[in-house]
Amino acid sequence: MLAGAPACSAALCIIGVFGVLIHRNAIIIVRGVELRLTAVNLTFVAFSRFYGTAGQVFVIFVMTVSAAEAAVGLAIIISIFRHRRTINLKDINLLRG
Repeated sequence: MLAGAPACSAALCIIGVFGVLIHRNAIIIVRGVELRLTAVNLTFVAFSRFYGTAGQVFVIFVMTVSAAEAAVGLAIIISIFRHRRTINLKDINLLRG
């Protein structure tokens, strides 16, 4: 059980990193960050089986942060889409005058 969970967690984390680094679509980048947080949760749960319930407590905190990040991130994406009509990050330059 313990040998498979870190391998699956590492695979999820690598997929999330590639999603953030390669794609320029804002929704795919948010999804990549969510995959990385899911990988962390999987690792916490796997190790909490052997080292106590502290990992499961951390999972609750990570899930709370993940939900807040998803809500705020999607709200920002919707706001940008309403003004710019695109969510492609190459076309969005909000800091330029």
